[in-house]
Amino acid sequence: MCSRYEAPSHPQIMKAFGVEGPEQGRLDLWPTYMGPFLRRPEREEGQDEPGPALEVLSGSFGLIPSWSKDTKIARRTYNARSETAAKKPSFRSAWKNGQHCIIPAAAIYEPDWRSGKAIPTRIARADGELLGIAGLWEWWRNPDGEVIHSYSMLTINADDHTFMRDYHKPDDEKRMVVILPAGLYNDWLDAPARESMEFMRQYPADRMAVVPKERES
Repeated sequence: MCSRYEAPSHPQIMKAFGVEGPEQGRLDLWPTYMGPFLRRPEREEGQDEPGPALEVLSGSFGLIPSWSKDTKIARRTYNARSETAAKKPSFRSAWKNGQHCIIPAAAIYEPDWRSGKAIPTRIARADGELLGIAGLWEWWRNPDGEVIHSYSMLTINADDHTFMRDYHKPDDEKRMVVILPAGLYNDWLDAPARESMEFMRQYPADRMAVVPKERES
């Protein structure tokens, strides 16, 4: 599970995905904070000309279903268990409609309990490239009529993952976010709901590493 992650900067997103997005003022994100996510643009009614293949939106880290009374639910919906997302009220609409997105991340943070205490640990790709995390997106309209987008990171079991099994409490089920290989980005965004589970795979352990955060000058 992931309740804290480091969003990439605007130039990093441009370099990795070739698309411009909203400026990201806060890089260390927790549930309910606003962060970037990528999706296929929705076609407007009557639109004939093809639009951009990809767009970056700013949304709440924590999915807010359309029926929610307020945004507080985002404190609990930042991760979606892939095994149950199709049935859970908070996620089933986004799952059923194939509202797939990619959450770009420079790193995620997980607690290392091997010392007996929770030590926040920064985890990134070993090659230094951005993580592309599979997610679901949703939209919600507030009482003022403003549309607020939101997203949740999909997770899978990691009990047998030689890297991620070292994180979280010893007796808890080990979970990890679904990190997509770059070659599957387009496939994930275009996949219908019936094929969603085919992408729920563990990212190779040898492609992940503990990477200390660089000190800011």
